[in-house]
Amino acid sequence: MSLIVEDGTGLSNAESFISVADATAYHLANGNKAAWSEVAGELTKEAMLRQATTYIQNRYFAKWCGYPVVSTQKLDWPRTGVLFRNGGFVASTSVPSEVKAACAELALRAASAPLMPDGEPTVVHEKIGPIEVRYEPFTTPADPYAAIDALLAPFLLPGSQSGINAGLVRG
Repeated sequence: MSLIVEDGTGLSNAESFISVADATAYHLANGNKAAWSEVAGELTKEAMLRQATTYIQNRYFAKWCGYPVVSTQKLDWPRTGVLFRNGGFVASTSVPSEVKAACAELALRAASAPLMPDGEPTVVHEKIGPIEVRYEPFTTPADPYAAIDALLAPFLLPGSQSGINAGLVRG
């Protein structure tokens, strides 16, 4: 099955923010050519891009600025009403290059480990003799990827992420 890439029209069946060819060009330009080349085959790369897109969709779905362009679009991008850092608006007929880059980066990570692994219990008490260990009763989701958060920060609502602050722009 061929990867269906969002083309900026708000496809109802899109599976990825970026194509395999564009992800390959991204990794070549950013020094990841060898690692991306190790991902065997076009179908595997497509699967990794689907996983990366799913991660972005699940992690950021309620944090994006603006609104989807079409009510029937499958992915969160394209969007309308998104102000970019230079004060201009992001074109409502495109997926920003930062979103594509985040997808490419996550696809490379997906090739070696799950993007959303099950959380491990946190030890809150440990005693050596006689052995006693106590775990936190609830685990939290895996830590986010800081580099991905930084790439996507310009498009996220202010205060929607810990550790990243966005300025308030009044019109």
